[in-house]
Amino acid sequence: MFTRNFQYPAPVQAGDKVAILSPSSGLPEIFPDVYELGLQRLRDLFGLQPVEYPTTRKMHSRPEDRARDIHAAFRDPEIKALIASIGGDDQLKVLKYLDPELIRANPKPFFGYSDNTNLHNYLWNLGIVSYHGGSILVHFGRGGSMHPDTVTSLKQALFTRGEYELKPALHWTDEPGDWRDPEFVRKEPHMFPGEGWTWHNAGEVIEGTTWGGNLEILDWNMRANRYIQPVESYAGSIFYIETSEEMPSALEVYRILMCMGERGLLKQFPAVIVGRPKAWDHNQPFTAEQKARYYQEQRDAILQAFHEYNPAATIVFNVDFGHTDPQLILPNGGKARIDGVQKRIFVTY
Repeated sequence: MFTRNFQYPAPVQAGDKVAILSPSSGLPEIFPDVYELGLQRLRDLFGLQPVEYPTTRKMHSRPEDRARDIHAAFRDPEIKALIASIGGDDQLKVLKYLDPELIRANPKPFFGYSDNTNLHNYLWNLGIVSYHGGSILVHFGRGGSMHPDTVTSLKQALFTRGEYELKPALHWTDEPGDWRDPEFVRKEPHMFPGEGWTWHNAGEVIEGTTWGGNLEILDWNMRANRYIQPVESYAGSIFYIETSEEMPSALEVYRILMCMGERGLLKQFPAVIVGRPKAWDHNQPFTAEQKARYYQEQRDAILQAFHEYNPAATIVFNVDFGHTDPQLILPNGGKARIDGVQKRIFVTY
């Protein structure tokens, strides 16, 4: 079912209905206040009408039921886009229930990250551009207010089509508030000053089609060996990766990339965009020193893997997408331009 002819679905317009789905975890059932805050911001800041489905607020839904809701959202002509409520850890089991022809016949923008990398990869194989980023609970429902960089990027990806420049955040965090805190919705998270991006092998301008997502989920896709295409299918693509709140060790990151390298995958990518790694979690509250060590060790692991399998690749580190805040939106299957001369990144929504 693979095609390299990518199609950008039509953008949404103010007043449109958008599907709010839980293709992974049904956490809106457990954190309804945060979820409702996210829905209200979708209405107030974006002018969109959220439409829920039977599994949207239901934990532990069967994979086939989640697939049914995905089908319903793609099939309904009144629904103009799909947004995931949150990620999870078992969306891979949903894919076998999806009807590729139904989805291909009704292309629509899909927004999500983390475990939603599974659906992004599935859509990539169908030739449909999707959008890595955005979730109702995490980004729309952010404590205090939505990060302005996230709002700007989301609005561009939702409502426009054309080239957009990604820029380093002036302030960022990987220490979100606690959803269990009754004061969460009023508290802004603790922010850190931005330090810009780090470039490796900069010096040329590279253009290509994006492919990637959360590194751990891409690893699962490779292990399942059902949704990864022959390596030559990715030739010339711009690879983008980020790691989750589970904070995989540098050794694990290296081993995942090593296996991709042995498969012949890493040498297909002339450029790589690496998301700022999340190095703090409520279950692992790293100190500043531990964070700095984690960042450096992950960077070294990525550099080592590419030194072995694709030493000429341009790599940009600490780009603001993935599991940190703010979250810039990356088109999956869309166009990107990595300008290593001026050290700028452009994507096409």
